[in-house]
Amino acid sequence: MTKLIIETDDNWTRDKIKLAIDTEIYLLKKTLDKVQDKVEGFESKYGELKRVNLYGKIDDMELIEWEGEIETLQRIQKKLKSLEEIIFEYR
Repeated sequence: MTKLIIETDDNWTRDKIKLAIDTEIYLLKKTLDKVQDKVEGFESKYGELKRVNLYGKIDDMELIEWEGEIETLQRIQKKLKSLEEIIFEYR
């Protein structure tokens, strides 16, 4: 959990800070959807996604791409969770 304490008497500044974080959340969600679509496409093409099952059965570049998408998916999920858990406190 992250607590963000904003000390300002300017509502515009307060709103802009919240909007900036909300915008980043929105962009991460859109990116997450795109990456999930790629992973789902890979799953529908090759079935269960375990490196051991795929090794030697598919092109190495496709395997590297799939692993990269999985890593990207995990990083985005972590960032998104972090931003969504922010508690705003205004003073």
